Amino acid sequence: MKKIMMAATMALTLSLSQLSLAAEQPGVVVDEDPSVMAMTTDFVLVRPVMLAATVFGSALWLVSSPFSFAGGNAMQAADTLVIGPAKTTFVRCLGCVGDGYKHNSE
Repeated sequence: MKKIMMAATMALTLSLSQLSLAAEQPGVVVDEDPSVMAMTTDFVLVRPVMLAATVFGSALWLVSSPFSFAGGNAMQAADTLVIGPAKTTFVRCLGCVGDGYKHNSE
């Protein structure tokens, strides 16, 4: 069990850099053309880790939901723990750091 927790912690730590890169910047036009290495790394490492983060975040949100509802921030907790990792896992194109090949936020 200790080895599994250590591996999960390491995987989540590695994915944090991808999360910071995936944050949108207003007014920036992103024209991405991901390389084979970026696509492979995304498929092999990042997507499974973010899927695990989505599942773990869903469980964590479910456990903390009584406190979140009482505090009035249930949707903010859901956005942070479930929706953010799910978007990174399922919506983003393979190898992209943004939400698509061509994105214009104007």
